[in-house]
Formats: sequence, structure tokens, C-alpha cells
Amino acid sequence: MTMREKVQVREVGLRDGLQMVQTILSAGQKLEWCRRMVDAGADQIEVTSFVPPKVVPQFADAVEVARGALEIPRLHAAALVPNFKGAQRAFEVGMRKVHYVLSASNEHNLKNVRRTTAESVDDFRRIVEERDAGGGTRSIALGAGVATAFGCTLSGRVEESTVLGLVETLLKAGADEITIADTVGYANPGQVRALMRKVLAITGDVPVACHFHDTRGLGLANVIAALDADVRSFDASLGGLGGCPFAPNATGNINTEDTVFLLESEGLDTGIDIDALASIREMIASWLPGEPFTGAIARAGLPKTFALRAAEAV
Repeated sequence: MTMREKVQVREVGLRDGLQMVQTILSAGQKLEWCRRMVDAGADQIEVTSFVPPKVVPQFADAVEVARGALEIPRLHAAALVPNFKGAQRAFEVGMRKVHYVLSASNEHNLKNVRRTTAESVDDFRRIVEERDAGGGTRSIALGAGVATAFGCTLSGRVEESTVLGLVETLLKAGADEITIADTVGYANPGQVRALMRKVLAITGDVPVACHFHDTRGLGLANVIAALDADVRSFDASLGGLGGCPFAPNATGNINTEDTVFLLESEGLDTGIDIDALASIREMIASWLPGEPFTGAIARAGLPKTFALRAAEAV
């Protein structure tokens, strides 16, 4: 048997997926979601976001969820922060991985966090300084995400040079990881392949992930394009939940079940049990009545040939 190449699928349903749903889940439900995902092999989870509750009421329990997640064995929990204050809260809770995000589109950044992209870059520098100054916080991994990297509903075209310049700046500021995000579903495979090859040429040994939305049906095609460019880490949301509140008709993230199926079908090893994901999806759907869930695997099931191939690989 030959060893399959590992690829990482990071679950963002608890953060990106929940930020726009109408039903407020309890902290207990969110932590049960985490535990069951870990049991299914999906141990990289963005569990919450440290934003003001008045902005996103879903995350009023961020501290409780973060603390509970840190106690779940085998879970590699991360939290998203939009600013310095959010990072401070994440540090105080004891998060070991913190994701910061800013937009390549200045207009989107102003809408999203009410400051310019340049001001958000300065904020990230302050976060790095805060992390490095504290004895107990120096080991925290800081990821930096570049949103609207492939285009913006508000400003339209986003230049490659803008994205690459931000990547270089964030690396110099101290980013331990870079995420390139198609926040509003504007990307196409050719664009992804071209940009991600240039991003990886800059990042060197620093890990790089992609965050795609399936707004216009190209989400999984963009995953293949990113694979061609040697990206091996992807964000996805169970049931395709999620979207951007500042982009009209910007539907959800790429679906976790379908993404895992695609990657496994390509001969890569995600370590995730798709059948277990289907069971978790049913549980989450019962908690979120009326929310639109997507997914071809949920609709059609796994093909018999997939099961045979999986058995041969054992």
C-alpha cells in the first residue's frame, strides 16, 4: 500500500456558517458539534469569533465556547478576530490559534470592520506585538486572512498585486499562516491557479490555506485549481452554511461533506469520515430549521465505487 498525501480540511461552520443564521445555538450545542466533528476526524475547527455581540449576537457566548473547546481532547481550536480588542479577548481565554482577517478591497474592509485596509494592517502589527510581549501568549499561532482576494461586490476587481502586497506585509508583520479567501464567490479556477502559485512563491515554508464560497457554483472547481497550485489546506462548512453579510446573494461556503469527498476521490487523505459528517449534518439541520443546507453527497450519497476504492486503500 502506498501512503496517501495528507490534506487538511478546516471546519468553519461554527463561525462563518453560523454568523448569518437566524437561530441562536447554545454553547452546549456548539460544543457538541465540535466533539462530534473531532470524532469524525475533523479536528481543525474555527470554533467562534470574538466580535461585539451587538454586531453578531450568535457569538455572545464566544468566551464560553472557546473555553469549552479548549477542553475537548484532540481538538485544534481556532477563533477569528477582526481587531486588536478581539485578539486580546482570545488571548485572555487561552486560545492557542487565532485567525485575523482583513480585506484586500478597502471598500469591503470599511463595511466589514469600519476601518481601512491599511488601518487593519496596523492593527495586526499591534496584535503580533501583544502576542510577543506576553510570556504566556508567545506560543499562540497567528493566522492572517486576506478576504475578497479574487474580487469584491462593492469595488469589483481586486488586483493581484494588491493581494500579493498584503501577503508580503502580513508575513513581515509576523503571520504564522496565510489564508486567501474568496469571500463573495467571485473566483474562477484560472484565477485561483494563477494567484495561488504566486502566493506560495512568496510564503515559502509558511502554511497557506484557501477559503472558497460556492456562490456561483465554482467552489469545488476552485479547490481543484488550488490543489494544482500545491495548496493543501481548505476551509469548508458543514452543509455549506455561511455567507457574507455585505455581499447580496453571497451564499455559503464550500460544503464540508462534498469537499472531503472531492479530496478523497483525488487520492488525498483528509482523515475524515464522510458518513459521520452526514450524521452530524442531520443533527445540525434539526437545530437550524429553515436554514438552507447544500450538498450533493447529502442528496445522492456516496457512490459504490468510492467505498470500494476506500476499502482497497486500507
